[in-house]
Amino acid sequence: MSGAFLPRLMPVGSVSVLLMAVLAAHCQTALSVEQIVDRMQQHDARQSKELKHYEAVRHYQVQYKGLGAHLAAAMDVDLTYDSDTGKSFRIVSQSGSKLLCDKVLKRAVESEEEASKDKSSTALNETNYRFELAGTEQVDGRPAYVLKVEPLRKSKFLYRGRVYVDAADFAVTKIEVEPAQNPSFWISSSRIENINEKTDGMWLPEKNRSESKIRVGGSAVLTIDYGTYRITRAGETQPARSQSSRDVQSGAVANTESR
Repeated sequence: MSGAFLPRLMPVGSVSVLLMAVLAAHCQTALSVEQIVDRMQQHDARQSKELKHYEAVRHYQVQYKGLGAHLAAAMDVDLTYDSDTGKSFRIVSQSGSKLLCDKVLKRAVESEEEASKDKSSTALNETNYRFELAGTEQVDGRPAYVLKVEPLRKSKFLYRGRVYVDAADFAVTKIEVEPAQNPSFWISSSRIENINEKTDGMWLPEKNRSESKIRVGGSAVLTIDYGTYRITRAGETQPARSQSSRDVQSGAVANTESR
């Protein structure tokens, strides 16, 4: 039989392009906002059940410019998440402005720890938010639904803005938002961008950038690099730790501060 009648293999690159085109078409026609939100919640429930434990060392940085001053600070924080006990944090090192370390970086860590203890009040669901489908976009080369979210009540842990939901996995891949409630009298406005990344089959935070305008003048930019995750799934053995994580106020802290 002539080779001319045999099917030819499609190049790998063409397969990827075709797959993205199919997913993009699916985004344009398939689901209502209610269905998207429902599948997003199903994804979250599956991942929560599968994800038993993870560890990472986060890198926090903040810079303030204004009123003739330029202050900066940095902090490394050891994070441990356990499905039974939640998140715990331990400061590994801090440097730079003591004011920014105490009033910005430590408070950012404490705020997340507080929010993690009451997941129902911070969940991205119909109890806490109103959703509207705003269209579709590409996020890191993957088609995503864009949802406009509006909080149903004022809370420092809720936000308003845009949420990007991956069209294949229905995981949140990016948010571009502002807080539903001003976190401080001294802050006039804040804009937050958070990027999630698929790591070892799990969608987890990769980086965060928050810019706040200060009422008395100037602005502060907080960035978080979430580091490399060490993940344990349900049914797997948790890796041994040489030192347990504690609350952010305890444990030894390497400290080189300047005012």
